[in-house]
This record gives sequence, C-alpha cells and structure tokens, in this order.
Amino acid sequence: MQAETKEMVIGIPRAMNFYHNYPFYFGFFNALGIKIILSDVTTKQTMSDGSALVVTETCLPIKIYVGHILNLLNKGVDKIFVPSIQSIAPKIYNCSKIRGLPDLIRNVVKQPFTMIEATIDKSEKKQGLYEFLAQAVKPFGITDMDKIKTASKAGWRTFNNFHIMAKSGMSYKKALNYALQGKVLIENNTKEYPISIALVSHGYNIYDDRACMKIIDKLEAMDVKVYTSLQLSREQMSEGINTLCEKLYWANEFEMTGTAGHYLKDNRIDGIIALNAFGCGPDSLMVEKIVRKAKQFNKPIINLTIDEQTGEAGFVTRLEAFVDMLFRKKRANILNKININSDVDYAPNMEYIETK
Repeated sequence: MQAETKEMVIGIPRAMNFYHNYPFYFGFFNALGIKIILSDVTTKQTMSDGSALVVTETCLPIKIYVGHILNLLNKGVDKIFVPSIQSIAPKIYNCSKIRGLPDLIRNVVKQPFTMIEATIDKSEKKQGLYEFLAQAVKPFGITDMDKIKTASKAGWRTFNNFHIMAKSGMSYKKALNYALQGKVLIENNTKEYPISIALVSHGYNIYDDRACMKIIDKLEAMDVKVYTSLQLSREQMSEGINTLCEKLYWANEFEMTGTAGHYLKDNRIDGIIALNAFGCGPDSLMVEKIVRKAKQFNKPIINLTIDEQTGEAGFVTRLEAFVDMLFRKKRANILNKININSDVDYAPNMEYIETK
C-alpha cells in the first residue's frame, strides 16, 4: 500500500509585509501546491500576546507581528514564513526591525517550529527574488528552479490583478478578495465627495482594522473620499519623493514621502492625514519632513500616532475635528471666489404677478 503524501502547509502571519506582498505569495505558493494558513485578524488579544514578549519601546507593527506568530502556533502550524527583506534595490534598505525579523522572532518565541527565513537583499549579489523564493520552498523539498520561476509568474499575475483593481479606486479588501479568486473587476463609482483626504501610511497600519481602528471606514462615514498609496504607480511615488527634495534611502519611503509628495501637488486633495506607529524611527523622520513641506503647499495636515494604548474616542475626536476644519476651509474658499460688485445695490424683486 502506497504511503499517503503529506500535505505541504505554510503559515503566513497577517501582519507587516502581508499587506503588500500577500497577493504574490498566494499565487506563488498555490502554484506549487503549498497550502497557506493565515493567522486570524488582529484583535486586542493579538496585541497583548505580542506586547508581552518584547520590550516596551518596540513599535506596534512588530508587537502585532509577534502576536500573529503565536496565533499560528496555536493553530498547530509548524512551518511559518518569516522573511527577511533587507533591501528592495541597491542601497535602499528596510528598517532594522524588518531586516532582523527572523532573529527577533527566534529570540522571543520559545515554542518549537520551523521558521522559513528566506532573505532578499538586492544590495548584495545572488540574493535577488529567485534566490529568495528558492529559500522559501526548500523546506518542502522543492528545488527545481524552472518550476519556481513558473510559479513566480502565477504570483505576479495575482499581484498585478490586485493592483489594477486597487489603482482603479476599489477598496483594499474587495480588490484582494477578487484577486485571490483570479478575477479582475473595475467598479464604476460615480459618487462625489465634498472632501478628499490622502491617508499617508504603511499598509500594515491602515489595512489592519484593529491597529488603525478602521480609519478609512470612519472617514468615509464622514463623507470623505480617501486616497492612499495604492492608487499610485511607482513612478508617481518616485516623483513625489523628488517633490519633497528627498533622496530615496528607506524602502518604505514610497508609501510615506513618495505618496505625500504626490498628493501635496494634487489639487483634488483637501488635506493629508499621516498615520504612524509610536516607536517607528524612520517614520518619525519622514513625517517631520512631510509636515514641513505641507506648509509650503498650504495643505492642511494632521499627524496621528497609534499604539496598543490608543483610545478610540480620542482618535475619532481628532479625525472629526480635522474633517470639520477642512469642510469650513473649503466652504470659505468657495465663498471667496464669488465676485460681488459692491457698487451695485442689491434689491429684491418685488414685482410679483398674482394670479387668481
């Protein structure tokens, strides 16, 4: 009797680079017959579990990531994908916590499991995408590079389909859902919004509903159109970095300074919300530069900082106050554009024609 083939399973934490790379991972791993198990959505317990294992000064996204590793272990997953994304281009680096993510997890999570710590570092030779993917599937006995390259095409297909829909204005969740089903749909949304805001942050901050307290839903409920980096191309974000007179150094500057620089010049945008996690060093520097540049463009901006202790009531109050200010500012601008000739006295029409 032939022995049953053991199912190939990989766990992926629903945190950090998940919000940018998961469409690719989904297409790639599925093309190789590897089943993906995701951790559950972030909850207060996820934050609490992750925070308990790291030092207080650790940024919120890392605390959440650790919590998601624990969640996968509780599900019984024994192989977990913990990539080390060192740099995305020569001399363009990620922050130290993202670069050293496997080492961090190894030192704080003491439960036994197989950590798949594939590394991509485009600042070094022979540490590009295909080497990264080969490391990711090696624990499953897959070593055929032709097979890996073919699977990568399936990954890029899903990834590109997702971004086509996201750039058209479709919400993150809907675009992801359709892309994972292999569909590409373009919505014809003709609704007009009185106020438009650019939300500048990383995907793991604004698409994790618990971390950001559903900020996009809250803004849309206030009749605000929300724009993010997902509506922009890499070229537009690169131009945005130039607008802020910056030289690209951090890998995540596209989502921050690049996005902000583009929307600062966009006349459709009434204001900017910069959302960053407490304890994030690179973001604190980038947000400071964005705020300074916003003054030159006369574009209102508010910086909101989140951590595991952020209260929703105060968070919503600040959002409401900012949106109310934008409504008042836009109304005043419209009124100021109405030309009234002060030399002509206004008199109401009193010549009524009465009919019996």
